[in-house]
Amino acid sequence: MQEIAALQQVTTLIVNFLVDYSFQIVGAILILIIGGKVAAWLGAMVTRVCERRKLDLTLARFLGNATKILVLVFVGIAAIGKFGISIAPFVAALGALALGGSFAIQGPLSNYGAGLAIILSRPFVVGNTITVSGVSGVVEEIRLAATILSTEDGEVITIPNKQIVGEILRNSHANKVVETSVGIAYGDDPQRAVAVVEAALAEIPEVCREPKPQVGIQSFGESAIILGLRYWVPTRRYFETLYRANLAVHEALRRAGITIPFPQREVRLRGETQHLPRQN
Repeated sequence: MQEIAALQQVTTLIVNFLVDYSFQIVGAILILIIGGKVAAWLGAMVTRVCERRKLDLTLARFLGNATKILVLVFVGIAAIGKFGISIAPFVAALGALALGGSFAIQGPLSNYGAGLAIILSRPFVVGNTITVSGVSGVVEEIRLAATILSTEDGEVITIPNKQIVGEILRNSHANKVVETSVGIAYGDDPQRAVAVVEAALAEIPEVCREPKPQVGIQSFGESAIILGLRYWVPTRRYFETLYRANLAVHEALRRAGITIPFPQREVRLRGETQHLPRQN
């Protein structure tokens, strides 16, 4: 009998709760459903508007997601308010939790802050070639916590955003510069050699025409005149184009009769030879 009485009390409490708060529950559910759809729609709309205005894809997605989250926060507050519950204690508890947790997750938070700074200031965008913290690659994705790069070999490099902000950053956009050199004999005409090298580079489609390749006398070595070469190539085909250009330059100089000398050093011994007395 006691079990039946307890069950009746529980049933009575449930029925009374549903009678007293049925409209609030239905209203809260409707608010959550409609609010979720409105948040998704507004987020997608903001993303589309940003893309139509030619904003960076990463920034457009960030603004769209931020709009969606902001709307969902207000929807959640409105749903809680349907039950007559004050949100002030929740806000205070969240503030205390955030303050305590910030010390434990200081590293990830700094990455998120740096990621936000990158997205807003846009020192680089997806598709650019960047060099930072000793690594280089093409930007594939910019996240709040990290930036994802890829290399010509298909490697994926993940850089925490706090390692990017505040560091020296090199952005060469879609291309990367090749800086190399080749030596010619002092007896050859350097102007003719420069023209031959420029013609060889012009035959390679991957070598960018703008900016124009630079070829000239870089220095004077012990056994050769050093010609410096600077030209831009697509980052994803950097080494492939470099090796092809080196071979083309070598073949062009050989056909033109221009010598690429090997290192030489002439050593002369000066002085008189001393004769030691012969011992019997």
